[in-house]
Amino acid sequence: MEATVHTSRRPDAIDSPLAQLTPTQMKVLRGVHSGLLNKQIAFDLGIAEATVKAHMTALMRKLNVRNRTQVAIAAQALSL
Repeated sequence: MEATVHTSRRPDAIDSPLAQLTPTQMKVLRGVHSGLLNKQIAFDLGIAEATVKAHMTALMRKLNVRNRTQVAIAAQALSL
């Protein structure tokens, strides 16, 4: 008789795009989802607007989208 190992982790948890995002990228994603401009997100997070732009580039790559609108749609689909 073989023992079965059960884990509390969902099999799809690692495959989730959200699992690939850093905490700051998650905050930027929430800001985009809320309709904020890069300048507003930067102010809220206490970082430079250029840093927000860098995070947006990384978000688009990780979420496999091409523009800000698609980032917002992806955030909605991911239930942020």
